[in-house]
Amino acid sequence: MSSHAKAAKKFIADRERTAWHDQALYFVREKRDRMAHGVPEWEALRKTASRMKKHTISNLAYYLEMFERNATANGAHVHWAKDAEEHNRIVYDIIQRHGGKHLIKSKSMLSEECGLTPYLEERGVEAVESDLGERIMQFMGTPPSHIVLPAIHVKREEVGKVFEKELHTEPGNSDPTYLTHAARKALRQNFLNADIAMTGVNFAVASSGAFVVCTNEGNADMGTSFPKVHIAIMGMEKVVPDYDALALYVRLLARSATGQPSTTYTSHYKKPVEGQEMHIVIVDNGRSDILGNPDHVNMLKCLRCGSCINTCPVYRRTGGYSYSYFIPGPIGINLGMLRSPEKYSGNVSACTLCHSCSNVCPAKIDLAEQIYKWRQQLDPLHLASSEKKFIVKGLKLVMEHPAMFYSAIKAGRLAEKMPRFVLYNSLDAWGIGRELPDFAPETFNEMWKKGEVK
Repeated sequence: MSSHAKAAKKFIADRERTAWHDQALYFVREKRDRMAHGVPEWEALRKTASRMKKHTISNLAYYLEMFERNATANGAHVHWAKDAEEHNRIVYDIIQRHGGKHLIKSKSMLSEECGLTPYLEERGVEAVESDLGERIMQFMGTPPSHIVLPAIHVKREEVGKVFEKELHTEPGNSDPTYLTHAARKALRQNFLNADIAMTGVNFAVASSGAFVVCTNEGNADMGTSFPKVHIAIMGMEKVVPDYDALALYVRLLARSATGQPSTTYTSHYKKPVEGQEMHIVIVDNGRSDILGNPDHVNMLKCLRCGSCINTCPVYRRTGGYSYSYFIPGPIGINLGMLRSPEKYSGNVSACTLCHSCSNVCPAKIDLAEQIYKWRQQLDPLHLASSEKKFIVKGLKLVMEHPAMFYSAIKAGRLAEKMPRFVLYNSLDAWGIGRELPDFAPETFNEMWKKGEVK
C-alpha cells in the first residue's frame, strides 16, 4: 500500500466528511465550468496561454533580467535566492535591518515551500497570516490542505471552536458572518501594529517592473498600507512578458480557481511610496532543474489556480493531508517528484489517470501525462512496489497463455461460491470498500464458438 493510501485511510474513515469534502470541491469545479462555457473563446485562451508560457520559460533569463532592470528603475530592491535557505535569510536580514518584530503576511505558497514562518518565529519575529483561511490553519497549527482554499476541509463548527479559544468568541456560535467579523476585528490590530508587510506575487510584468497580487479579501492591500517595508516573494516562473500577457492570464486565473470572472482585488504594485521600501525576492529553489528537464518542464507553466485539485476525484475523496508533499493533488504529485522522487513517490499512486486535471488546466499542462511518465520511471529508480511488480508478472504470465487465462476465469467463478472471509480479509487491500463483480455465465469466447455472437 502506498504512503498516500495509508494516509488516506484516516480521512476516508469519516464517510460524512469525505462526502462533504467531495461535494464542496466539485461545486467549485462546476462553477469553473459555467465560467468557461460563458467565454466562447475559452479554449483559444487556454491554447494562447500555454504557448505564451512556453515562450516565456524558453526565454526566462531574458525576461527576469528585464523585470529586474525595470523594477530597480522604479525604486524597488531586487534580491535573488538560489534556494529556500537563502530566501529565508534574505527576508530575515531585511526585517532585522529595520528592527521589525511583527510581519503581516498575505497568502503565499512560496513561503510554505520555504518554511518561512517557523524560520522567522524561531528568530523572534511574529508572522501573522492575513488570509482568513490561512489564519484559521495558523490557529489550528496545521498547514493548508489546498493551494487556493487552505481551510476547505474544516467545517464551520470546528472554526467556531478554534475562534472560541483564540479570539474568545461566543461559545457554540459558528455563524459564518459572526466568525468573519470576529476575525476581521482581530486582524485589524495585526494590520495596524505590523512593521513589515509581505505578499506573494501572482504575476511579475517584465516590461514595467510591476507585479500583481490577486486576493478576494483585500488583505494584501490592507497589509501593505501601514508598514514602511513591503517584501514581495516570487518563484522565478511568475514573470510574464508584458501587460497583454497579464490580461490573458488574469482572464483565466479566477475563472479556473474559484469560478469568478476575476478576483475581488487585482492589485498592481510598481513603485514604493515615498519614504517606504519595496523589496522583491526572486526564488529559484529547484526551478532551474525543472527548466532543464524536457519531460517535465511544462510544470513551470502553472498559474497556481488549483483547478486540477478541485476536479481530481482522488483529492476530493482523500483530502490534502493524504499527500506527503505540501502541495496536494495532480500538481503536487508532479512537483513533489521533481523535488525528490525518493521522498514523494508514494503520491504517484494517487491518480486514476482520468486526465480531468489536464482537461481543466488553464495553461494546458499535461499533468496526467506527466504522472504516467513518473510511473514508468519508478522501476528504474528502484521505487516501484515489489508487491505490484509481482502481481504484474503474474498477470503477464496468465495473459500470455490462453489455457491459463481461461482456467483463471473458471477459478473466478468458483470464488463467488467461497465464504466471504476467504475473499475479503486484511491480505486483500483491493477488497477494502469494493465488491467483486458478478461473473458472466459464459465468456465471449464460449459464446463465439457456439455461434451466439455474429
